[in-house]
Formats: sequence, structure tokens, C-alpha cells
Amino acid sequence: MKKITLIAFVLLFGIQYSQAQVKVSPGLRGGLNVSTLTNIDDNNSKTDFYVGGLVNIKFNKFFSLQPEITYSRQGDEGREYFNNGSYRNINYELNYITLGAVAKFNFNGGGFHLLAGPSLDLKVGDNYINSNPEDFDLAIVGGIGYTLPNGLTFEARIKQGLVDIYGYDYYDNDGYYTNDAILNQVFQIGISYTFKTK
Repeated sequence: MKKITLIAFVLLFGIQYSQAQVKVSPGLRGGLNVSTLTNIDDNNSKTDFYVGGLVNIKFNKFFSLQPEITYSRQGDEGREYFNNGSYRNINYELNYITLGAVAKFNFNGGGFHLLAGPSLDLKVGDNYINSNPEDFDLAIVGGIGYTLPNGLTFEARIKQGLVDIYGYDYYDNDGYYTNDAILNQVFQIGISYTFKTK
């Protein structure tokens, strides 16, 4: 009986101690998107913005998990061709609400960090006339950043989409291969701020 009481006490103390170490801080993030679509001839990158909110869940000085919700304006600059052979440059817009969660690995308990994680992108708008891009995308995010003691963070990220925006079936023997996939690619540079909590 004494052993059971001792084990229960140690477990209870451990749980209380671990909970006391977890720190939850809400915040805001925003910045610049430089986006493009893969495997399209004569296209250029498009510059736009992203903005959103976050919750930083800091488990210890080396690791935190950061769920995020972000409005992200993506796409690229392509060419629209006419019957007479002429063309015009046009910004193709793909706008998403992004639900993501990045793991942040801090060096020396703060300052520099690496981050990586998945995201689900839900399309909320586009300006495509002759086609209908997919309503969602799955992506992998990776990057590096630096956090100041006051909660201000500077980050650079690369976001790679995994779903062909036109939803082609690569296994339908139609001559379309995975290396022809039209995927979202985004380079992001921006800032975030986490509010101090007790």
C-alpha cells in the first residue's frame, strides 16, 4: 500500500510539474509571400501577403508547438494567349485559409529556431476563368527564425504544396506523370508577435 501511495504521489507531482512548465501564448503573424506554380511554361513568381493568428505552446526551452490559422494569397504570374498569337501577363490568384501546426526547435533555449510541420489549405477564392482549381491543398512547411526577448519573431519559410491544383489522376494511363504536377510553392518572409502571458 505504501508503494502504491508513493507511486501515485510521484505521478501526481510529475504531472503538476510538467503542466507548470507548459506556457501558452497567443499571437499574430504576417508577411510577404513570393509564390509560384510548378511545371508551367512562361510563368513568373507573384508577390502578395499572408496574415493570421497563432498559439505558441512552449513545452520547454528547446521545443514548442505552434498551431496557426492564416489567410494566404498565392498563385503566380502567367501568360494569357489570344487567337492572334499575342498574349498578356496576368496574375493568377489562389487564396487560402491555412490551418497549420509547426514544431519549433529552439537553440540554446531561445533566439534562433528551426521549424517544420504540415498545413491544410482551404481555397477561399481564385480568379481562374477557364478552369476550376482544387478546393484544398496539403503542404509541408520548413524554415528558420529568430525570436527576440520581447516576443517579436522574424522568420523565413518555404511552403511546398503536395496536391496538384487541377486534381489530375496520375494513375489513369493518360500520359500525365507526377513530375508534370502543378503544385503550389511559396517562399514566406515575415514577423510574428506572441503576447506575454502569466
